[in-house]
Amino acid sequence: MNTERKILFTDLDDTLLNRRKELPQENAEAINQALDAGHVIVFNTGRPLPAVLPLLKRLRLDRAGCFAVTYNGGLIYDLDQEKVLYKKSIPLSHVCHIFREAEAQGLYCQTFSDTSLLCRSYTEETDFYVQRSGIPWEADPGFPDTLTDEPIKVLVIHLHDKNRLDDYRRKITPWAENKLAIFYSNDYYLEHVAYGISKGESMQFLCRHLGISMDQTIAVGDAENDISMIKAAHTGIAMQNASEDVKAAADYVTSADCDHCGFREAILKFMLF
Repeated sequence: MNTERKILFTDLDDTLLNRRKELPQENAEAINQALDAGHVIVFNTGRPLPAVLPLLKRLRLDRAGCFAVTYNGGLIYDLDQEKVLYKKSIPLSHVCHIFREAEAQGLYCQTFSDTSLLCRSYTEETDFYVQRSGIPWEADPGFPDTLTDEPIKVLVIHLHDKNRLDDYRRKITPWAENKLAIFYSNDYYLEHVAYGISKGESMQFLCRHLGISMDQTIAVGDAENDISMIKAAHTGIAMQNASEDVKAAADYVTSADCDHCGFREAILKFMLF
């Protein structure tokens, strides 16, 4: 078995978790094997912290050696010490602009507080997100004007036609230059975070914080927002179910998909060899 300390960054949805949002027992065992061997596991996700913490605690993945990168890198959290290590928010003026532009094109928009999803009203899109994340929600017709604290992420959602999101993205991109990073986490969710934030940048920060060389990094993912970490890692791994652009960015593509423990394959081949 490899004894050199490594750090693995993994996406959650359709990577570590299967399509039913479950953690296969084989993946859990592989993680605990890696942790017992002294390696570090980082759950690198677009999900907000209030949706991630209950999940990881329930799965008993809040032990020493476990960290959570949430909001696509906007907030980094030490799960064992229950401590925020890094946070970067979006100015409220930018949040208001995103809401206005999205709603002008008939698109649903939401953001997040430290505890809840925040939206103007509970819609089909809200229900879709809440059912899959388990996060509490709060509706206020005054959002975002009534916000007092800067959020870390804004999410624009359309469940039926990705072209609508593509059109919105093209329109807002010139304004967003040097203000925001905008990317997809799946075909329904268009993510907005502060400029310079990405899953890849979060890897650099956490490796510096832990004193681990980037030469010891592994990243596993399946979607567009995973490409930055897959490219930044010494070994970038795409799931078999990943999009073609993610596979093109990776050093290795798993033979199994997320429903057949492709994540376990990545740990065994590159961390526990």
